[in-house]
Amino acid sequence: MALSNTLKQVFWFNDHKVPNVADALAHATDIVTHRLAFDAPEVDNWAIMAACHAYCITSARDEVPDHYKGTAALLTLCPSLLVLSTSGAGYDPVDVAACTAAGVLVVNQSGANAQAVAEHTVAMMLSLTKNILQTDRSLRKERGIDRETFKGRNAMGRTVGIIGLGNVGRRVAHICRLGLNMKVLAYDPYLNAAECSERGATPVDLNTLLAQSDFVTVHCPYNAETKGMLGQRELTLMPHEAFLITTARGGIVEESALAAALETKQIAGAGVDVWNVEPPPMEHPLLTFDNVIATYHTAGVTSDARSLMAEWNAQQLVQIFQGQRPPRLINPEVWEHYATRFAQTFGFRPTA
Repeated sequence: MALSNTLKQVFWFNDHKVPNVADALAHATDIVTHRLAFDAPEVDNWAIMAACHAYCITSARDEVPDHYKGTAALLTLCPSLLVLSTSGAGYDPVDVAACTAAGVLVVNQSGANAQAVAEHTVAMMLSLTKNILQTDRSLRKERGIDRETFKGRNAMGRTVGIIGLGNVGRRVAHICRLGLNMKVLAYDPYLNAAECSERGATPVDLNTLLAQSDFVTVHCPYNAETKGMLGQRELTLMPHEAFLITTARGGIVEESALAAALETKQIAGAGVDVWNVEPPPMEHPLLTFDNVIATYHTAGVTSDARSLMAEWNAQQLVQIFQGQRPPRLINPEVWEHYATRFAQTFGFRPTA
């Protein structure tokens, strides 16, 4: 396969994450990476973006101004664009349907931060069941408290219900099953029973999972199917001593329903890493509960995960520009349209 001598151009908005894809692409010989800034003059940004072939965009929707999200409007203003590559597993800031219609690939880095998110999830589970958050707060501000007040429960041998048994969910299953001898239930309509079993879980429907789990943890993507998946009805199915952990995407769990379930003691507590608006407002109801562990969408933010995300992102772009089919393609139905556009740009057709 002949490679084009045409210079490949990529743009990325500096979000101050290190390492990042721009750093990882620095030594690519035929790729120029433009480091842009959200607060730079828009006319200057658009002049560069219009000529670029790839856009590396963060996976966190609230970190991108609306006019720089991967929408149909942006694609119209960037006619040379062939690929939109998100930094992590999520692709919330990207209109996949619009990209498909325009012949633009959408790829992500699913799995690069999966271990970090899985560890964060289990850390929340253990902290909640041991009342570590409440104990820490009390010890810092008061005395004369009977330590029995903070009596928790062992996680060993209990049941964890995992919603979404993908890259993160299967790692949570592994840690809980082998490390804590827990029974693992899973709800994932895209896996059959054999696949669930291979990933260390017993497949059940959502209602059964909610009713039988001591810990419910959410690891599915945010889309039209999963938006508001866990609302008032679903939370009512959970045992009163159960905990809910959400580290996937804001909007899958209805925040108002979760606050109501905590207020009525329908559930024992929650770990919340993802929010409808990030960060949530200071007066957010969920931040008022002592039995809620709240984090800044940091489950996947470790130095190890950042390095992997940057490397995978860069490697995948290099593969794409070499005419290879990328390993983490979100919209495979775009391929023929994309391949025609790629050939028009670089003079050779990518491998299907």
